[in-house]
Amino acid sequence: MKNIVILLFLTTVISSCNSQSDNQVQIIDIETLKTEAIGKDVQLVDVRTPEEYNAGHIDDAININVLDTETFNKKVLSLDKEKPVYIYCKVGGRSNKASQILKELGFKTIYDYSGGYTEWSAKNK
Repeated sequence: MKNIVILLFLTTVISSCNSQSDNQVQIIDIETLKTEAIGKDVQLVDVRTPEEYNAGHIDDAININVLDTETFNKKVLSLDKEKPVYIYCKVGGRSNKASQILKELGFKTIYDYSGGYTEWSAKNK
């Protein structure tokens, strides 16, 4: 009987841990970004440098430079952790880093656009 109780406890703990980490960061493609974020009232974040952002950005994205760690960590706290956040960079590396930071900060749903601004600008001229 004692073994059954321990087994049930461990199963509950393991499934609880797994459900907390599942689906927090989802990689999305350009079509998903277009249908779920563009023209909608969402949290769309460009994590490139201000210079890159000023040269062109997607829709009404806000710019929070992930390479400026201190400022990034402060500014992302103004976002709503309960609402989805859509993130992109130039080609995917920095958005991956930003997604992991948001995950650590407790954001519930993070969408990382894998194609980045490079793909976006090539397909939306």
